[in-house]
Amino acid sequence: MARGGRTVGVALALVAAVGMVAQLGGCAGKQIAGTARAAGQIDTKNVGGKPVTNGPSGPRDGVADANLQFENGDGGEMDKLAVNALADVYDYWGEQLPANFDGQNFEPLKRLVSYDSDGSAIKVCGTSTAGLVNAFYCGQDDSISWDRGVLLPLLDKQFGKMSVVTVLAHEMGHAIQFRLGAKSNMSQATPTIVKEQQADCYAGNFFRYVADGKAKHFTLNTGEGLNKILATMFFIRDPAGLSANTRGAHGLAFDRVYAFQEGYTKDPKRCAAMNPDEIDKRITEKKRTVADENVQGQEDITKKNIFDAFKEGLEQAFKDNGANPPQIKDNGAKCAKGKATSPAAYCPDENLVAIDLAKLKVIATPPKRNETPGADGAGIGDFAAFAEIASRYTLAIQKSIGASIEGEDAGLRTACLTGAWTGYVDKPPARLRLAVGDLDEAVAELLLDNSLIAADVNGTKTEVGFARVEAFRIGYMEGSGKCTELG
Repeated sequence: MARGGRTVGVALALVAAVGMVAQLGGCAGKQIAGTARAAGQIDTKNVGGKPVTNGPSGPRDGVADANLQFENGDGGEMDKLAVNALADVYDYWGEQLPANFDGQNFEPLKRLVSYDSDGSAIKVCGTSTAGLVNAFYCGQDDSISWDRGVLLPLLDKQFGKMSVVTVLAHEMGHAIQFRLGAKSNMSQATPTIVKEQQADCYAGNFFRYVADGKAKHFTLNTGEGLNKILATMFFIRDPAGLSANTRGAHGLAFDRVYAFQEGYTKDPKRCAAMNPDEIDKRITEKKRTVADENVQGQEDITKKNIFDAFKEGLEQAFKDNGANPPQIKDNGAKCAKGKATSPAAYCPDENLVAIDLAKLKVIATPPKRNETPGADGAGIGDFAAFAEIASRYTLAIQKSIGASIEGEDAGLRTACLTGAWTGYVDKPPARLRLAVGDLDEAVAELLLDNSLIAADVNGTKTEVGFARVEAFRIGYMEGSGKCTELG
């Protein structure tokens, strides 16, 4: 967070209200360039036109392993998983390249290489694999390599086997760029962030193919299964503070999820059309100042001066709607009447946002290296904790204008308004301000099974992670006026 104009940590900054938008308050939003879908078009029953499913997600049973040739394998589970993934990706692009790009045929890669970053080192793409916890495409020899010893087992443990498929589908996206060249807006001068956004988009293309039941070795449900793939984007995002202009930048999770969603819902031509101009207008991983990049630590949500500034900002953000602002009280997140959600709840009979500050402090703690945010007691970051409280605050605003605070529409409207508040606080001057990485914490929270940012007063939310993230994105990009279209 930044207090009094001095950067001292990571979280948010609130600005004075500048006028009411619709009936929902002063959150005018950033008006960021992009192509977010209209709020009224968010579909909670379908994902990209396909009904939400909750069946199996992962390797298919009873299917023979692929027979692709690769180097330096150990015959283990991770290599079989990687080769099966690449075989299905080969099948997909064998169909889609000629179908979408004037009959251009797909050529398999020249090399596939397995290695163990903790084992005997080999050289790949001119680089030693000693300690190289990675999976990557190399244009020099047209190869994809993967670390079977550390990276793939880690991904499998954290997010399941489909996360391994996600990473390799992304790397295959780079191989597609190499083959398409100018047809995919690629040249030696193309910024890395454009290449990475396209590769995420191409991965989304492939996963739609899997979700449609067309992949030989894998199946995917569009409920929890797809949500975990989106969560993988958080794990492999760039570190907070890295500029999109930095060589090797992949993008923050907020940006990566958007690119993946574009690919999942559209065809490969959409991915190929991504160019520097489009991405520069919508990317949130902007060039940072030295002060931004030297940010250390996160603010303590339990400190009175920090919390007072947060409450003041919420009141300022929504003051123009004329509502009686709710109290915020640390009482263990309990309501005198009705159901309460933990660790923050809105109690409509009392017009109270009840919180459990001790539990929120756990959420506000950044996850340790290799921890899954929000899982098994791990934290997410301070912005996630503040946003959970803000989401309950927006329920009071919705109630004040006569909108329902129950059901999926209320949950999406809550996500949208929390996003609008986030966009609103992303502007100086302020006592506190949004910092790089905070949007990723919001994405991580939105993809949890117990997300509050996208939940109604009873904690009910849509199963579709796509819809939750999209509602938040609409509010962040376009302001609270768009949130009125959600039910």
